[in-house]
Amino acid sequence: MSPGQQLKDRTSSSRSRNRRGNDRRSSSPGWLTPKRVAVIGLTVAVLAGGTAYVVRTAIDNANAPRTPIELPSLLALDPNAPNPDEDALKEHAVQALREARLKAVRDHRKVLDPVKIAPKAPGGAGFSPAAFPPGSTPDPGSNKAVGKEMAESRGWGGEWGCLEKLWDRESHWNERAMNRYSGAYGIPQALPGSKMASAGSDWQTNPATQIKWGLGYIAGRYKTPCGAWAHSQATGWY
Repeated sequence: MSPGQQLKDRTSSSRSRNRRGNDRRSSSPGWLTPKRVAVIGLTVAVLAGGTAYVVRTAIDNANAPRTPIELPSLLALDPNAPNPDEDALKEHAVQALREARLKAVRDHRKVLDPVKIAPKAPGGAGFSPAAFPPGSTPDPGSNKAVGKEMAESRGWGGEWGCLEKLWDRESHWNERAMNRYSGAYGIPQALPGSKMASAGSDWQTNPATQIKWGLGYIAGRYKTPCGAWAHSQATGWY
């Protein structure tokens, strides 16, 4: 076979192999299948929708009128935050008590105790007055025992002296105690008494519920019983 003929045969063989390779590639399925097309379309739609939502929200927020939270509204978020109206009522009650004591001394009368024992739980703020359990008798001694135990469970064993003196002054540890001048109620003298409903629905008659609320109030506003007692010593209320 001549060299020219050999070259011609090799060229023909190479072309034949290329055609077979092209035929195989064209006959095999491509990567862009209908399933992949659907997935890509869904992904694009989700991304487009999410982007549009983010952009629209940003525009709405930018155009929304500015309404800063006022201080009273901010303080209302914390149930133990100082309430100016309630604190003013406590201060008024202290002043009324001082005037009554001074007048009693001048008139040579017995000084009136600001704590009166309610014959029936007072209700208020949407709560109906509740009768005390039949045959129940207030027992400051047992209430103190409960208070001491609950204070110790909070890690306030060393603060017991402050707590005992604080609630001796406020209510004589009587769950029926009501302040003559402010209307504060219960062992911790909550103002109004219905605040104690956050500790239990039996807040009007149950000493343990009242003590639970009172300890939470002290922790939230004065940190410790001794902190509350120091404030009471300085102002006459806590």
